[in-house]
Amino acid sequence: MAAKLKKGDKVVVLAGKDKGKQGEITSVAPKDNKAVVEGINIAIRHTKQSQTSQGGRIAKAMPIDLSNLALIDANGKATRVGFRMDGDKKVRFAKTTGDAI
Repeated sequence: MAAKLKKGDKVVVLAGKDKGKQGEITSVAPKDNKAVVEGINIAIRHTKQSQTSQGGRIAKAMPIDLSNLALIDANGKATRVGFRMDGDKKVRFAKTTGDAI
């Protein structure tokens, strides 16, 4: 099945501690049904200093479930994603506006 959300898509968070925040998808894990979104679901990792890196508290974006994300359409609102055929190509489109993504 084709992916509704892909790397580089602008999304909004629908549920959880970051509800309402927007960001861009940096990676997607279809097997786990999760995606990493820039600036969303941040966790603090405490690391020990080594010869190559400085120690301390490092912020890292953790994966968030795809069901908690919605694509942002041209109007800046959350939308569902549909598929249709344009000639011989299958394209994604925003359900609210009908525009191809």
